Amino acid sequence: MDEIDKRILIELQKNARMSVTELGKKIGLSTPATNERLKKLEEKEVIKGYRAIINPEKINKHVTAFILYDTKKCREFRDFCIAHPSVIECHRLAGQFSYLVKVVTETVHTLEDFIDDSMVYGQPSSLINLSSPVKHKPIT
Repeated sequence: MDEIDKRILIELQKNARMSVTELGKKIGLSTPATNERLKKLEEKEVIKGYRAIINPEKINKHVTAFILYDTKKCREFRDFCIAHPSVIECHRLAGQFSYLVKVVTETVHTLEDFIDDSMVYGQPSSLINLSSPVKHKPIT
């Protein structure tokens, strides 16, 4: 990967909806050359997909929490997280805790319900998010 590929990735992380022509202008390449580089980045799975970033509050999800779990039931807990609609991220960890889960839900009451449901898999340690000063920062 060269500097041009890195610039493509930075620009797409800022705005993945821009046209190939617009992207080419920003990085100084023709549309066909930009398109060819995009295809190669996709084929190599450097670019794994394109998606919308949703504002949770606009869809009535006002509470975000990060929950650390100490569990011995890793497979069952993983399956629980995959199936639960409030879990938007689940990370397997090394160290004191087995998992870090990001939950987005309507209220602290629905968060409490989630925590209660999850306790059969292990001990949670919950952290409620107050704000996110760094969010969706491009990977460079």
